[in-house]
Amino acid sequence: MDAETILRIRPALTSYLHEFDGCLGRVTNQSHAAAYVVGQLSDLDRKSIEPMADAAGVPPRTLQEFLGLLKWDESAARDRLQRRVARRHGHPHSVGIIDETTCAKKGDRTACVQKQYCGSLGKLENCVATVHLGYAADDFHTLLDGELFVPEAWAADAARRQRAGIPEEVTYRPKWEIAAGQIRRALGNGVRFAWLTFDEGYGGKPPFLREIDALGQQYVAEIPRSFVGWTVEPEVLHRAHHRDKQVGRSRRFPRLKVRNTPAAEVCEILKHSSILRKQSWTPYHVKEGEKGPMVWEAKCIPFWIKDEQGLPTRPHRLLIARNVLNSQEVKYFLSNAPESATVETLLLVAFGRWRIERCFEDGKTELGLDHFEVRSWRSISRHLILTAVSHLFLSEFREEHGGKKGGPHGRPGPHRHARPGAAVVGRRPLLPSAGRSDRRAIDVNAGPQRAGACVASEENNPAFAGPRHHAQEPTLLPMAEGIAL
Repeated sequence: MDAETILRIRPALTSYLHEFDGCLGRVTNQSHAAAYVVGQLSDLDRKSIEPMADAAGVPPRTLQEFLGLLKWDESAARDRLQRRVARRHGHPHSVGIIDETTCAKKGDRTACVQKQYCGSLGKLENCVATVHLGYAADDFHTLLDGELFVPEAWAADAARRQRAGIPEEVTYRPKWEIAAGQIRRALGNGVRFAWLTFDEGYGGKPPFLREIDALGQQYVAEIPRSFVGWTVEPEVLHRAHHRDKQVGRSRRFPRLKVRNTPAAEVCEILKHSSILRKQSWTPYHVKEGEKGPMVWEAKCIPFWIKDEQGLPTRPHRLLIARNVLNSQEVKYFLSNAPESATVETLLLVAFGRWRIERCFEDGKTELGLDHFEVRSWRSISRHLILTAVSHLFLSEFREEHGGKKGGPHGRPGPHRHARPGAAVVGRRPLLPSAGRSDRRAIDVNAGPQRAGACVASEENNPAFAGPRHHAQEPTLLPMAEGIAL
């Protein structure tokens, strides 16, 4: 935003930032936070501390101390941000998205930096990795959380930890554990998700899937081609049969019967499953791409995965999607959704991860998400939270001022009127289009939830009030475009 726009929105921004005053404590901290957020929203070429401080007319040391030394509660700021999203943007068909991003950094002093694959550079490079939770509802999307990933090498190096200011209680955790903690925290702050979705880096971790399922959350997870399970429920032996009694070590029960077909990788299931062969590929328009509509063809069958003891769980859904233009490009998705959830709905959720990628793009190109030049763990953690605060204001400003753009990523195109999610069989889509006034984005969660499910309160989510729609004719999750700046 240029200086004129910043002046025009300053009253709304000041009112917005007052919501975080209780987390910032002293009045001076409140002014520092305002300077930081205004700097991120500005049109500066570089959103690091020095140019933002110069633009605000304060010494750079002031903002450096605000991030690393001054006393204020960044965790409480994150909680307030999430409660605001729950209060103002609660939606019965919202989607939570887990993903990670990397920020290239030189040297070896920045907290948690190591040589690893850097997505922005497309190669192995020195960078830090951060895990994020995004939120999407209708054409609104924002970041709810972000945490720095602590590699094992850093967790075991006391000298580097001390130099970077990493607290003793912060240890190595796999990224899926960080993501699970973010989901639990958001639920505790009143945020409700009809769906969760994530890529195979998380979908390929059975403990993560079990934890999400225990929360009562529906998910559509991309899984690796090596993920194993059964297309027919295997039989389980719960006690010894009289003919099985023999001398020697006792067998553990329950256990799989010997004659069961072994679990197979999903890529092998695609090649050899007679159940899949009986289904024909059905093409679906999943979203708009840079060069026009993206069409994938899909098949979906029941699927049983393993629990902690290697026994089959309740039936899941295995969704296999193949790019119509490149049959070698195949994606595998797993969902714990009931059969009432249509394939169209599962595809829309699965291919909706681009929205958090859009959040990352806006964060890096507009808010300086990767411009930080601080090194300590606390400073980077606070930077991530302040960037989420800035992004939420930007998302709300765009929503209130009707900043929806015409084409993919804001660029109008000849296919902008196509209906994402429609099956391209003949000319009649299987899903009707949903306009801005139709908020029944994905109507498959009308039935009773499983025990332990997190049910959104009507107080925090007005959209839940009143009778629920039935899942006979689900409508589209609108393919929201990028934030208008």
